[in-house]
Amino acid sequence: MKLKTVLTWAGTAFVIWWVIQQPQSAAHLVHNIGAFLTTAASGLSHFVASI
Repeated sequence: MKLKTVLTWAGTAFVIWWVIQQPQSAAHLVHNIGAFLTTAASGLSHFVASI
């Protein structure tokens, strides 16, 4: 097997295990990522609008 394939499967297994073991932490992380992307998009749109 290629190393990339093994690392991909190991990463996927870790994420699944983490979501099962710590669902609140996983949900909080996803919420924070969404809030960051929203803030970044808003800042970018304000920047473009001011040009």
